[in-house]
Amino acid sequence: MKMATRANLMAWLITMITAGFVEVDMAAAAATYTVGDGLGWTVPSNVSYYQSWATSKSFTVGDKLSFNWTGTHNVAEVSKAEYDNCTQVVSVLGSPVDIQLLKGRSYHYICTVDSHCELGQKLSITVGSSTPTTPTSPSNSASSTALDSSILVPTFLTIACLNVLCHYTHH
Repeated sequence: MKMATRANLMAWLITMITAGFVEVDMAAAAATYTVGDGLGWTVPSNVSYYQSWATSKSFTVGDKLSFNWTGTHNVAEVSKAEYDNCTQVVSVLGSPVDIQLLKGRSYHYICTVDSHCELGQKLSITVGSSTPTTPTSPSNSASSTALDSSILVPTFLTIACLNVLCHYTHH
């Protein structure tokens, strides 16, 4: 009976440690951005609206873009050249569209309806890595705190689980 108890406790310990790491990593990495915030995805009042919107954000791998609109619009992911030239493409998506940012790279989106792209309904973003970087100056203390939290929670869970495991295996 003692062997079954040890096996169960070991399985529980491994599950708890894994869950602690996964939960913290997912919470730290994933953010959802509604493109254009309150304006949504539409023809903006100025051609630089979406680029201004994007510069205030910090996109990382695992984040999600949410394109929402009413009326006649669409969204297409295009190459840089197609973005620059507002090239009409065939592959478009209807509303709502949620796009998971899976790689650190540049992404380009346009509306292909009429002249919407030329009028500013286009977005270009650069997605950085989700891997935490070492702070380069004291002004980055917020990123240092986030990194510490992502390590402390699983470490605490590991210590607590090991304590429970040691307690039950010695009795």
